Amino acid sequence: MVTHFKVSGHLACGHKGSNLTSTSELTRVKCRSCRNTDAFKDARKAERNAARRAARKAKVTHTANDWRAAWVQRLTAMAGLQRLPRGFTGQPFV
Repeated sequence: MVTHFKVSGHLACGHKGSNLTSTSELTRVKCRSCRNTDAFKDARKAERNAARRAARKAKVTHTANDWRAAWVQRLTAMAGLQRLPRGFTGQPFV
């Protein structure tokens, strides 16, 4: 069954009927006419840009050094003197 793209109460391709399946989810649209409309292409572009912004925002938070802090905290919590692994500056006892 063909699924149409619904924009503000109307189908993007212009078809009319009460038995037509429609959705506003871009991934579920199967109608070729709807996919070739400017409304569909603009919505798709906006969705891609939002995904890119979210990816950039997630990339900004660097979690590469969090494991080091967690490792130091773990060794500090252990009883006795513990040596930090290679790669830590000077490998002091914690």
